[in-house]
Amino acid sequence: MLHPTLESVTTRIQARSRATREAYLSRIESATALASSAPHRCELSCANQAHAFAASPGSDKSVLRGPIGPNVAIISAYNDMLSAHQPLAAFPEWIKQAARTVGATAQFAGGVPAMCDGITQGQPGMELSLFSRDVIAMSTAIALSHNMFDAVLCLGVCDKIVPGMLIGALQFGHLPAVFVPAGPMSSGIPNDEKAKMRQRFAAGEVPREALLDAEAKSYHGAGTCTFYGTANSNQMLMEIMGLHLPGSAFVHPGSPLREALTRAATVRAASIVAGSKEYTPLGRLVDEKTIVNGLVGLLATGGSTNHTMHLVAIARAAGIHIDWEGLRHPVSPRAVADARLPQRKRRYQPLPCSWRHGVPDSGIIGSRTSTSGCGDHHGTGSAPLRPGALARR
Repeated sequence: MLHPTLESVTTRIQARSRATREAYLSRIESATALASSAPHRCELSCANQAHAFAASPGSDKSVLRGPIGPNVAIISAYNDMLSAHQPLAAFPEWIKQAARTVGATAQFAGGVPAMCDGITQGQPGMELSLFSRDVIAMSTAIALSHNMFDAVLCLGVCDKIVPGMLIGALQFGHLPAVFVPAGPMSSGIPNDEKAKMRQRFAAGEVPREALLDAEAKSYHGAGTCTFYGTANSNQMLMEIMGLHLPGSAFVHPGSPLREALTRAATVRAASIVAGSKEYTPLGRLVDEKTIVNGLVGLLATGGSTNHTMHLVAIARAAGIHIDWEGLRHPVSPRAVADARLPQRKRRYQPLPCSWRHGVPDSGIIGSRTSTSGCGDHHGTGSAPLRPGALARR
């Protein structure tokens, strides 16, 4: 049975959000009604459509000019200065290749800025960091505004980037969207060792070069920072909210599995477009239950407090009203504490089924679990799944 407090919290949010949620869903339905089983590009004039595939390679061009085969938008936060986003350089080509294997196409629709708090903290301009989320949301929406796309792949990792992308993609909530992470950096020197070096530097016992060497041994390669901050909380949330492939949040960059998951995300996105039996628009997927699952996951894993801002904004973008008052533990503090295991055992302990909303039989992953939420994922080490983690295992 669903935990009664969780059920009452969700019911209260649904009641409070009824008018705005209905208005949002009505907007999605209007956009969906314009579509058919044919790709969205078929709605364009010939001149518009020709502009959109003019620079495509020959094989893609022949698909894009026809009425068959979905076109997937790639939106990326790639830059090669930030370790978390540097691996994304290789992803577009993998995505395009994977799309072709299922008769689809993929186009790089747009890039978004990516600021790193780890670099800007204490520096002039750091105030831009939170504001950048709105720029990212707008950049995402602009990239999707051409009516050429049937699904979206969002490539991003860090603090404001993922929330901004999700807010922007929700403005095109009639499209399916899959979030594709780059993965975490492998562990460097232990935090205790780094902290001692910082203390010695502050005491004047070692030069700046020694401190820089210690920091460089901690942040030493590609991937997200080696602690559970906002970037890694983002990945946990996307998986719990059903916006990642299951188990994909914490696979290291450069590994064969990271590439395989990226390719699989493409195939999955192409299979849940309008006209398919599994059509799953983002705006329907991100509902009150999804948001509550995100809240539970954030609290139970001790995630970044920055998400007390981001989840509120994400919910509002989908017509759902939550606030800081709603960020109380939906289960007892003891139960939340018991949900956390040492990292050496498991990255995440799946939350007991009664603490979260289950995956209905009509979810994206099919009949994997019952509506009570009791499924076969326990003990896998991946985050819990909600309507639907976007692929079958």
